[in-house]
Amino acid sequence: QVQLVESGGGLVQTGGSLRLSCAASGLTFSRYAMGWFRRAPGKEREFVAAISWGGSMPYYADSVKGRFTISRDNAKSTVDLQMDSLKPEDTAVYYCAADSWARVGPQMNNYWGQGTQVTVSS
Repeated sequence: QVQLVESGGGLVQTGGSLRLSCAASGLTFSRYAMGWFRRAPGKEREFVAAISWGGSMPYYADSVKGRFTISRDNAKSTVDLQMDSLKPEDTAVYYCAADSWARVGPQMNNYWGQGTQVTVSS
């Protein structure tokens, strides 16, 4: 059974930082593309970032490029999202995602975590 468990969400002031982590189990982690999505109240799910199986092809939404960094550790089966210079518009539930090595970006939809809340105060 595939499980993705996010952690690291919380409340932070504008301009602050948070680091989200996702621990995966039940899959051969190194064979999967990994990513992060988010959903704000009243809005559709939004792609945030993705990373290839080998970690060499990070892909970011324009809204977070330069502020967020995605990374993975295949030995630990984890993927992280370092979020810097946070803005109120970053407030959302953040979800970890896993999919085929061939899908690295907004089309990822195979497996999902339960989400972790990030709130940025203004």
